[in-house]
Amino acid sequence: MVDAVVAVQWLERLQNTLEPYPGAYLALMISALLIAAGLANWVTKRILVRGLRRLLQRLPGAESGRGSHLMRVISRLSNVVPSQVIASGITLIPDLPPGLVNVIIKLCIVWAVLTVSMAFSHALDAANSLYERKPDARNKPIKGYLQVVKIVVFVAAGLSIIATLLGVKLGPLVTGLGAATAVLMLIFQDTILSLVASVQISGDGRVRIGDWIEMPSQNADGDVIDIALHTVTVQNFDKTITTIPTKKLVTESFKNWRGMQEAGGRRIKRALYLDQHSVGFLDKGDLAFLGEFALLRDYLQEKEQELGQWNGRLREQGVAEVNSRRVTNLGTFRAYVERYLRSHPGIHTDMTLLVRQLQPTTEGLPLELYCFTRSTAWGEYEAVQSDIFDHLLAILPAFGLRVFQASSDAMLMAGQRQLAGSE
Repeated sequence: MVDAVVAVQWLERLQNTLEPYPGAYLALMISALLIAAGLANWVTKRILVRGLRRLLQRLPGAESGRGSHLMRVISRLSNVVPSQVIASGITLIPDLPPGLVNVIIKLCIVWAVLTVSMAFSHALDAANSLYERKPDARNKPIKGYLQVVKIVVFVAAGLSIIATLLGVKLGPLVTGLGAATAVLMLIFQDTILSLVASVQISGDGRVRIGDWIEMPSQNADGDVIDIALHTVTVQNFDKTITTIPTKKLVTESFKNWRGMQEAGGRRIKRALYLDQHSVGFLDKGDLAFLGEFALLRDYLQEKEQELGQWNGRLREQGVAEVNSRRVTNLGTFRAYVERYLRSHPGIHTDMTLLVRQLQPTTEGLPLELYCFTRSTAWGEYEAVQSDIFDHLLAILPAFGLRVFQASSDAMLMAGQRQLAGSE
């Protein structure tokens, strides 16, 4: 108390001393106030903030970026200090118009509100960064909810700033805005719809960060790298980025490949189109040759016993030989393919495995392979699939079968050149 009295007396003596010089005392006080604000800013930034930064850098995990959001919070809050010094000191300067003092104080309050709201926004980012370190954070992201909180904070800050500049209380201002609720609902309808969609997505887990989703309507086919309030960001396999409105994932259909990845098997569903003219019966020589295949040995022995019993009963009944059953090259090849897949190290034999004929078309007779690879990685999956079909296409002639392939004019042109050369 005594120090305050002494300070006031010292200022009065200084004012009396500078009284012969008009405006000198006012300029001196304004300069002193600005120097005090600058000094407070320097002390806060260079000592407090720098000290906290060094302390955070010594914490475990600082090299991975931990504490960066927290430092932004502290840096933002430090900007409040000089504005509060000016707001407190401006009232001590005499001869300033009251209107100007009021405006400066209001601007300092506005600056403080804006700074605190920005600091709170960075605090929410820090909370999200901490949450994302949890093992199950990918399954239930909270970024969308935090963005809603940010919107509420900035709306409240905006209303507070307006109330401060207009010189009215915040309560009556909010009450007056009640009449504009319908307009606000219309303006923020996308935000409201996105919020509802975010809640649904987070609740049922239909989309998570890291999921491979496919949404042709939005030209999206890749991995989800970010889930926000308004958009879901997808990095396509060609490294382009697609942003999908969050509400689209609720109102429109899309494919999520997460189930395939969690199951541990990726489906192969592909057909060989065979020339139906190459399908026929196997004679004894063919059976002897194919019996050398280790995968077919048991199959052919079982077929021989089955057909021998069947045909023996027909002979006892005196039925003509044309009614007897015989082994076909197509059926034998189908059995070979199934056994080949079951013995392949890249095929998941605990999942569905089928080798089936489909409806014949003008393109040939489809023999479809339906199975799952053990690896879900794209490159390994394609390697296994290609290896299987490489082998089947190469071994197909051993069964007397041909793949169907539309003829080109290459053979015709070669024949014409040969004919022309002979002439």
